[in-house]
Amino acid sequence: MSDPGTPTPKDTLQRYLQRGREALLTKLDGVSEYDARRPLVPTGTNLLGIVKHVASVESGYLGEVFGRPFPEPLPWFEEGAEPNADMWATAEESRDGIIELYRRVWAHSDATIAALGLDARGSVPWWGDRGSVTLHQILVHLIDETARHAGHADIIRELIDGVVGLRDVGDNLPEENAAWWASYRERLQETAERFR
Repeated sequence: MSDPGTPTPKDTLQRYLQRGREALLTKLDGVSEYDARRPLVPTGTNLLGIVKHVASVESGYLGEVFGRPFPEPLPWFEEGAEPNADMWATAEESRDGIIELYRRVWAHSDATIAALGLDARGSVPWWGDRGSVTLHQILVHLIDETARHAGHADIIRELIDGVVGLRDVGDNLPEENAAWWASYRERLQETAERFR
């Protein structure tokens, strides 16, 4: 029998998934509606679109894959939807609406996690021959997916206003001034120039 104070493997996986979810939403804190939607790289990546995408993906992996479909329609995933419709917020979609959708997806996903064992079987039709999966595999996949997109959001946020950090503003970075960072970046650029 395990110690009741010791987290189970499922608890650990769910904790890391939640950590990624929260890190992603933190990137929207304090940005304007404009900046939340603004595409800052050639592929159009934007903060609100990342949240919409991750919510949509999680709803499928911890919903449909285990026969527990998310109960709300996601029109941007329907056949005939515009390409990349899950990667940006339309003018009719509110920031709060997308954030609340993500939170409803969390609740649905967490209910799936609670109801199933890590060895529970699911089917990912879009994975083809590799589509027979376990809850354990899907949790690892979603932790990876969420962390990857939280990293994208971190870069986008830095491009918007220079805010960086894992959870809160600068909480995991040296407390240096702008001159230090400029000097640091210049030194990196000078090193890179040697390889041009």
